[in-house]
Amino acid sequence: MTTVRDLLNAKGRQVHAIAPEATVFDALKLMADRNIGAVLVVDREERLVGILSERDYARKVVLHGHTSRETPVSAIMTGSVVCIPSETTIDECMGLMTVRHIRHLPVTENGRPVGMVSIGDIGRAMIENQGFVIDQLERYITGVR
Repeated sequence: MTTVRDLLNAKGRQVHAIAPEATVFDALKLMADRNIGAVLVVDREERLVGILSERDYARKVVLHGHTSRETPVSAIMTGSVVCIPSETTIDECMGLMTVRHIRHLPVTENGRPVGMVSIGDIGRAMIENQGFVIDQLERYITGVR
């Protein structure tokens, strides 16, 4: 069973983060530069205090007439973040993302973020796992080793 640790070892453990007092514009620039859909919000002690996604921006800035250059990240971030340990399986991640209607899961160890997985990461991993299982079943059925 593939775990988030396996996924992070393959894709990398880089954490893209921003301070809560930074502007939404700065967060959007970071997301655009890194081609990511969400950024973690961490305080000075590098503790996770929130997450800011493109969805947060669309629903809490644009629709309310705020400006991204003047609005602090803390004003629109999602503060109650669903986090997972690296031992979580990709099946568990998919279930959690489906039930909670979220697209990004920060991975934490000892209360600190060590990575993040997206619905795309989980979907790709599940497809790879299914391909492996199909290949093994075909080999078993045909007797090919």
